[in-house]
Amino acid sequence: MQPQQIREGYLVKKGTVLNSWKALWTVLSEDGVEFYKKKTDRSPKGMIPLKGATFTSPCQDFSKRTLVFKITTDRKQDHFFQASHVEEREFWVKDIKRAITCLEGGKRFARKSTRRSIRLPDKINLTELYTLMKDQDDGVKELKLEQENRVFNHCFTGATAVEWLISKEKARNRPEALMLATGLLNEGFLQPAGDLSKEGAESGEHTAFLDETIALYYFADSGFFCEGYSSDEDVLLKEEFRGNILKQGCLLKQGHKRKNWKVRKFVLRDDPAFMHYYDPTKGDDPLGSIHLRGSVVTAVEYVPDAKKYDIDGNLFEIITSDETHYFLQAATAEERKEWINAIQAVSKSGK
Repeated sequence: MQPQQIREGYLVKKGTVLNSWKALWTVLSEDGVEFYKKKTDRSPKGMIPLKGATFTSPCQDFSKRTLVFKITTDRKQDHFFQASHVEEREFWVKDIKRAITCLEGGKRFARKSTRRSIRLPDKINLTELYTLMKDQDDGVKELKLEQENRVFNHCFTGATAVEWLISKEKARNRPEALMLATGLLNEGFLQPAGDLSKEGAESGEHTAFLDETIALYYFADSGFFCEGYSSDEDVLLKEEFRGNILKQGCLLKQGHKRKNWKVRKFVLRDDPAFMHYYDPTKGDDPLGSIHLRGSVVTAVEYVPDAKKYDIDGNLFEIITSDETHYFLQAATAEERKEWINAIQAVSKSGK
């Protein structure tokens, strides 16, 4: 019986010989993880067997890279992968863990989980908890807070997060709420924003600072930014980063000059409506931005010069109000539809 294919998509992988990180098309099946240079390649660059493997997430071997997880084979070879955002990492983590567990028990992979989320800190589903905390109506309120001549946008205090956990009965008491909040920090769902919370993160003493009304934090997938840094290194982020993040993930983008196609991480924000794109293998500085107000986005079946780069379907085009054309490719027809709908929504309402 052929192994069942479970999940596929772009992940950034660290080279096993060189230390370079590259965006590769990655396919998880019941018994292994295959990775390809391009989605259209017939044969993989490599395959990681999952039988006897161990799994680590979050993996904190690289201080400047978040959202990394590690697969260690039974031959003690480490393979490092990086996702583009928190939810994506959690999808891969959940499925890889379950695939390894099924192999150990000699069972077929079953997507439906039999485990129920309960309220104990060692058993609670942190992904579900994070989703509830981010809910715009019923979650933790993201505020603009001033501290030491700086303005922190889209953030909240540690005490606010702890009190929310108690008020929503996610924790029975304050010590338990602190443990849950520490778990969210350790897993990368929450990030330290100010000096005090960063000091706690660096020292590993999260719990000591989380209950402080002056320790600031933000959601990993929020529109957080800080104004008022005076040093050259801490540049004031532009107005276009103020919007809430509505959607993010990797797409193939055609270059304007060379017409070659590269994997880029895209982040879609509303009000003002912008789509920033990044090299997923590098840091947080965008390579460019697309102003979406007044733009037109449509699915297309053909892109000039696409054929010689072996690009198959699920293409779409964004034409901005100043007549700049961007050609992109999603991994699936469903993903293309999701991006088009999200971009259309902000292009009509965005400022």
